[in-house]
Amino acid sequence: MSELPSRCDVLVVGGGNAGFSSAIAAREAGAQHVVLIDKCPEDWAGGNSFFTAGAMRTVHNGLQDLLPIVNNVDAELAKKIDLDPYTYADFRKDMDRVCLGRSDPELSKILLDGSRDAVQWLADHGVRFQLSLNRQAFLINGRHKFWGGLAIKTEDGGKGLIDDERRAAKKAGVEVYFSTSATKLHRGPKTGAINAVSVDHHSKPATIETKAVILAAGGFEANPRMRAQYLGEGWDLAYVRGTPYNTGDLLDIAMRDCSAKQAGHWSGCHCTCWDANAPTDSGNREVSNEFTKSGYPLGVMINTHGNRFVDEGIDYRNYTYAIFGRAILQQPNGSVFQVWDQKTIPWLRSEEYRDEVVTKIYGSTLEELAAKCMEVGLQNPEKFVQTVKDFNRAAHAFRKENPDKEWNLAVKDGLSTQSSSDSLSLPKTNWALPIDEGPFLAVKVTGGITFTFGGLATNPKSSAVISSTTNQDVPGLFVSGEMLGGLFYGNYPGGSGLTSGTVFGRRAGAAAAKLATGSGGQLQPESGSGSDVQQQGSGSGHGQVSGMKEGMKEGMTEGMARVAKPSKL
Repeated sequence: MSELPSRCDVLVVGGGNAGFSSAIAAREAGAQHVVLIDKCPEDWAGGNSFFTAGAMRTVHNGLQDLLPIVNNVDAELAKKIDLDPYTYADFRKDMDRVCLGRSDPELSKILLDGSRDAVQWLADHGVRFQLSLNRQAFLINGRHKFWGGLAIKTEDGGKGLIDDERRAAKKAGVEVYFSTSATKLHRGPKTGAINAVSVDHHSKPATIETKAVILAAGGFEANPRMRAQYLGEGWDLAYVRGTPYNTGDLLDIAMRDCSAKQAGHWSGCHCTCWDANAPTDSGNREVSNEFTKSGYPLGVMINTHGNRFVDEGIDYRNYTYAIFGRAILQQPNGSVFQVWDQKTIPWLRSEEYRDEVVTKIYGSTLEELAAKCMEVGLQNPEKFVQTVKDFNRAAHAFRKENPDKEWNLAVKDGLSTQSSSDSLSLPKTNWALPIDEGPFLAVKVTGGITFTFGGLATNPKSSAVISSTTNQDVPGLFVSGEMLGGLFYGNYPGGSGLTSGTVFGRRAGAAAAKLATGSGGQLQPESGSGSDVQQQGSGSGHGQVSGMKEGMKEGMTEGMARVAKPSKL
């Protein structure tokens, strides 16, 4: 174990995608000594980024624009792919629609403007990208048809992203220390500038003097107390999809020590459909994102009282999966059943529904399926069967009235349950096939919380954290990733979280480096006897790092699904 340094130019707190993007960008922008600390042990490296599918939403000009950065498409395959451009206007429309028009306009503009350059920057640093053929395209009439505005992912998902970013950070000369948690932010008495951070390094107290700090330690999704406090009643019982180390400590520390201003949707979060048999308090690093259960557009979801509760086809999956977990947790007992028949079972993605990952419940009839679901929590089997039969009757009526409508998962096909002769009080707007060909399949799911939307206010121009007492920048304090508040409200367009981490991480890293090297506009941090720092531990000095890359490529600066009235947990 290398010795923790006693000082550095830029200190990054948090080791997920946002943290590594910040650290690498700071080195590129001229900071000689960049240190990244993470409170988790090394075998939990990567924060929540590790547990993602690695999807990144970006503006692009279509297939030919993306082919140079992906490694899984040859010339023959490219001829069979239909991938339309995803323009700035498309991304803007999705942000405004999905986030209820509440996303901070300056922050969202930065995200959209910088998205394509961000993925290119990652690719230039060795992050391996692929077209998301397995998650975002359907093979229809021999052609791979992409849908939902999301086209690329990292090879091996979040694990591959973190592996690649760790290699890039090492190559750039970033020093990384695990089992090192920040406990206090120190400010100079004259200027109020950040000048040091107290840490616990392998359970021993120490202090790192620094010229700039970037907060990138994630939200409070793994903290049951804060979930109940901010998200509401019952949220302390939610399953944790990712790392158990995102507990909101640094949010509290920033508010306590720097009067950091809060921003964003503190009662909002990303919560997806999650395997009810998954671990409760953290993700599994071997199974990772495979506990996600996003096949609901292919069938229906029914709660333990036997009722449907959402329109499973109101929008593409990547615009609903982050809110349907919340809807599930609002159902009795916080769990529901996803149900399919033989027409749609073959369309379920194997990485989420293969036998090794999920417990499957089969029944040759709907009555048998309901009886077996009773063994794992269904309370009203008669209502369960009637709900599916009512759904089937309405779906058949629509098809009889609209015989030319074709089922097509790659578009919003309009195949619904609402016809002039029959309709449901809670419709299924698209992809509504009758569930009438046995054997039938059900999977029990719950809600898995991924990340929280509330965070700290930032100055979009300087990337600095804003003080709640002065409404001015806190000198030397920057923020990126989940800790940045004001971007997502109620929901988010799938894949925009990782993109945000890199876009704002690059900006924070560049701004911190400019301050540390004396080329920025903020006050210079105080150090030494004039500060409020008392050295708590010894460490190595300011080690010079050679071979820094010169310069930096500058980054370009329907609402929620219908949900039936919820029951309390």
